[in-house]
Amino acid sequence: MADASACKVRFLLHPTSLRQKIQDWLAEDTPSFDYGGFVVGDSEETAVLLCKSRGILAGVPFFDAVFQELGCRVEWEFSEGVLVEPVTTVARVTGKINRILIGERVALNCITRASGIATKARNLTKLKAEHRWHGEIAGTRKTTPGFRMVEKYALLVGGVSTHRYDLSSMIMLKDNHIWTAGNVERAVKDARKVGGFSIKIEVECRSIAEAREAATAGADVVMLDNFDPEALHKAAAVLKEEFPHLLIEGSGGVKIENVTQYFGPHVDVISMGSLTQGYESVNFSLKVLKEGHDPHNPTVKTS
Repeated sequence: MADASACKVRFLLHPTSLRQKIQDWLAEDTPSFDYGGFVVGDSEETAVLLCKSRGILAGVPFFDAVFQELGCRVEWEFSEGVLVEPVTTVARVTGKINRILIGERVALNCITRASGIATKARNLTKLKAEHRWHGEIAGTRKTTPGFRMVEKYALLVGGVSTHRYDLSSMIMLKDNHIWTAGNVERAVKDARKVGGFSIKIEVECRSIAEAREAATAGADVVMLDNFDPEALHKAAAVLKEEFPHLLIEGSGGVKIENVTQYFGPHVDVISMGSLTQGYESVNFSLKVLKEGHDPHNPTVKTS
């Protein structure tokens, strides 16, 4: 059964932005003539979407939008956020065959990658629940250019935080900002002038001293970067004692294999670039139904 919040994530997507993305992707994949479309013609056909490896189904709105743009219809057998076992028919796409094949790869690119990210995110969510950790596991801005909407969306379907969506979502001052500005205090105060009361400020810190300076200057969040778990927990405890309302984030070197070592009572956020850079895609394929053939193995005749 799908998590109700996973099913509602689609409401975050603005229809205009979504359609523009789809149009751009389709134009990129077919910039001029569709030679394959000439071969198959425009007969009405149905293709089945097969899930061929275990994973969380994610990316449904992008898949739908691709075929909607091409005048095709999609009927789903499963809800977004559900764990799907192989080999399973997940959906059916009906429309003119040349249009189905134009959208095939673009739609599959979205759903295979989104499902891979959501699957990894769901596994991390389970670890968090098993250890009863209070904080948030978050993705990062380490996303694929032009594909951020899909990847950030998939994180939410999997149950983790997106962190900041882009440079305009939250002010994060990293080492290059600090070095260029001169010091942590100056960087934070300058950022507050333009960010005002409505945007949080986070500062990447390499020591307790830097974190203390950031908090004193008015930072909302400090990232303790590349601290090993033991050092992270000690530093977080010291900072929480001095600044109870400060959010503490741990980042750098965190993997699914060691993430539980970073769970602790004084750590509020753990960010992981590997959520969008080190995941395994879920295997989906789209097969046109032909009479007398098994859709799970179209090369095998059933009669």
